[in-house]
Amino acid sequence: MKDKANPVYGLIGHPVKHSFSKTFFDRKFQTLSLNADFLVWDNPDLPSVIRTIKQTPNIKGFSVTKPFKERVIDHLDLLDEEASRIGAVNSIKVLHQSGKSMLKGYNTDFYGFKHSITKHLRPYHEKALILGTGGASKAVAYALDSLNIPYLFVSRTPRGCKHIRYTILHQALMEEHLVIINTTPLGLFPDTASFPPIPYEYAGEKHLFFDLIYNPAKTVFLRKAEENGASTVNGLEMLYLQAEQSWEIWNR
Repeated sequence: MKDKANPVYGLIGHPVKHSFSKTFFDRKFQTLSLNADFLVWDNPDLPSVIRTIKQTPNIKGFSVTKPFKERVIDHLDLLDEEASRIGAVNSIKVLHQSGKSMLKGYNTDFYGFKHSITKHLRPYHEKALILGTGGASKAVAYALDSLNIPYLFVSRTPRGCKHIRYTILHQALMEEHLVIINTTPLGLFPDTASFPPIPYEYAGEKHLFFDLIYNPAKTVFLRKAEENGASTVNGLEMLYLQAEQSWEIWNR
């Protein structure tokens, strides 16, 4: 039985088989010689998960993964200003006040993505394509705005002036947008054979392909890009950076 005095952290989402978060934080606890627990709530019923979180003794914070990054906002008591502007949350601090647990949402995906991609950008990386329109895509868009890189969202169901369909991606668009970022779950373990339906034959050596997925380390998306000469980056460093930022938030 776990020591109830231990601080508790965790992860919510569904499914979460792909996530390295528990491994990351368990190792961090060992490095810090900290007696702490990291719990994983893999449950599609978000309201039920939130009730459980609020009833968990000594919980200090938890991460949020798909498909809850946008939906969880409706269950929060407080929202960080930057997360509010982004419109998505991936990290939540639990505040204990007057015997009640209050949840405050933050977005550390933005920080992780921005600091991971910056070192790979070159002067000719002037425009980007963001594949997908989920919660993670909003953090990516916010980061690109801060880097002054214009972008288009690519999806099966476009819903705005900055949105286009996969089916209209042609050679000129691919050659104009030299940064291509996958924020979809296509290629994520265990469905590692899937990949976004874009014309990889128009990728070239000036392209930078960034996949938020880190499990597997090299997705079909990245392999196809490399076969055409593009540079590639996976989401592992982004995971570490956003996790460290979350750790600071949970413990300050």
